[in-house]
Amino acid sequence: MQRVIVFNSVTIDGYFSGVNGDISWAKVQQDAEFREFTAQNAKAGGVLVFGRITYELMKSYWPTPDAIKNDPIVAERMNNLPKVVFSRTLDKSDWNNTKLIKGDPAPEIRRMKREFDQDIVIMGSGSIVSQLTQQGLIDEYQIVVNPVVLGKGRTMFEGVEKLSLKRTTTRAFGNGNVLLCYQRFG
Repeated sequence: MQRVIVFNSVTIDGYFSGVNGDISWAKVQQDAEFREFTAQNAKAGGVLVFGRITYELMKSYWPTPDAIKNDPIVAERMNNLPKVVFSRTLDKSDWNNTKLIKGDPAPEIRRMKREFDQDIVIMGSGSIVSQLTQQGLIDEYQIVVNPVVLGKGRTMFEGVEKLSLKRTTTRAFGNGNVLLCYQRFG
């Protein structure tokens, strides 16, 4: 059975997106060390999972000449890895290697865990992270804490009453970002 991994950036005050979905703060602290980390992480592969909002955001950047020039390794992986987008409102998915699923994410993720031979990586997509967390379907949380305070925004754990995790890895970067990796107990 494959793992479901959440990879998200959050602010010090715990928001993965600011007011009106703003995530511009996540790119502010980029540097060579952190770019190398994201490039290495992208090479690990897997099946990428998004909700509609994250899908549209990713699709608007990664296929562009700017993305290919600025982050060639990550852009290549983002554009070529298999992707699944969960959306009740999209009619089609036109980004390379993307499958659109209109139904409930939980049963589909259970099926993917059984049938896929690669890890399943959820990026952004706070509503999906929250739903799957409540269903006990997330195996690992990889959270990059950015040295930014927003004061308002959205947490990826809206609706989750309690979640106990064990830390597996930490890594501090020179730009102030800190990677925290957690797994569920049990």
